[in-house]
Amino acid sequence: MHDIKAIRENPAAFDAALTRRGDAAMSSSLLALDEERRAKIAAAEAAQAAQKAAAKDVGAAKAKGDEAEFERLRALVGEKKSEVAAMQNEAKELDAKLNDALARIANLPAADVPDGADEDDNVEINRWGTPREMDFTPVEHFEIGGVAASMNFETAAKISGARFVMLKGAVARIHRALAQFMIDTHVDENGLTEINTPVLVRDEAMFGTDKLPKFAEDSYQTTNGWWLISTSEIPLTYSVANDILEESALPIRMTAHSLCFRSEAGSAGKDTSGMLRQHQFEKVEMVSITHPDNSEDEQKRMLRCAEDILEKLGIPYRTVVLCTGDMGFGARRTFDIEAWIPGQNTYREISSVSTTGDFQARRMNARFRPADGGKPEYVHTLNGSGLAVGRCLIAVLENGQQADGSVILPEVLAPYLGGKTTLNAEGVLI
Repeated sequence: MHDIKAIRENPAAFDAALTRRGDAAMSSSLLALDEERRAKIAAAEAAQAAQKAAAKDVGAAKAKGDEAEFERLRALVGEKKSEVAAMQNEAKELDAKLNDALARIANLPAADVPDGADEDDNVEINRWGTPREMDFTPVEHFEIGGVAASMNFETAAKISGARFVMLKGAVARIHRALAQFMIDTHVDENGLTEINTPVLVRDEAMFGTDKLPKFAEDSYQTTNGWWLISTSEIPLTYSVANDILEESALPIRMTAHSLCFRSEAGSAGKDTSGMLRQHQFEKVEMVSITHPDNSEDEQKRMLRCAEDILEKLGIPYRTVVLCTGDMGFGARRTFDIEAWIPGQNTYREISSVSTTGDFQARRMNARFRPADGGKPEYVHTLNGSGLAVGRCLIAVLENGQQADGSVILPEVLAPYLGGKTTLNAEGVLI
């Protein structure tokens, strides 16, 4: 959420940043609303001061025995009281209107984010690994011989509809092994604290992490008002809402493996085959709460944590920095990691690592107290996939596929698979 004081101080810079994202300039309308709000607040305060002064005069008139003046002043106090109440209500309405307008405006991009309209303008900054040359035509994950029988879309559709899948047997175990491997790596090697979070959250948590009010259609809401999380970024980040943390407690680094739910609004016709785009999926998330001075380095650290998972799995990938037109609503800067998917002969996004600056912190009033005892300041929040488990399963299966329908699995998964390293063509781990 944006600071109206900063917009007042430099409206041109605010508009220029919005224009970089492809959004219309908004400072003039926001400042007009702000001016109206401030004028109403000032008028209410003036009327309240007049009310208090008249109230004092009432007592004086009563003491003098001036009954006529007493009645006149008492009526005036009553009028002022009603006037103050009306003005205060109008000021509250204008304040709510301004806050709602500010809450619907995307975060401003960092200065070093490349300008652009869409994903075609993203800039590659890193590439690791070389896609394996196969002496056969690679197929997609759901077509691999040893996988097909254990990846059931038909039964899932019977139960839940389109964009769901049921995994069974060895494939389900590989999926579980990937999540365990990711969590263990983040905890044991990357110093993150594992959290088991709720997957149902309140409106406040969705608003605080910039999912409301603008993107309600992207999520599922229960009949009693809870929201199913689209990512555990929501409960992890909101865990510090309304807190004033000690500076010495920063950074707070967390990770969680959770179910995630997305309506996939607007994705009709996209990735309808396989399990690349599902309504229900699992993800290992990373969240950091940091001092503002350290958030730039923290984003790079989180990016390396995510890239390292793919390197340990032996999955070729490329890393891109998203352009201004492709960034998410709450991000100041986003790095996407795209894994090589042989069945599609392309790279597909498997992780996004974003910094929001103080955008989310302002929405949820998350602050820290400087070590020197100064005024509390807003923390910076960062989030990143470490990684999307289902998409990682796709990458592992497709990159390890063999001509006979078997799959050679990454060695780092062997401890989670009873020492087994291959999914044979019959769908059995050996």
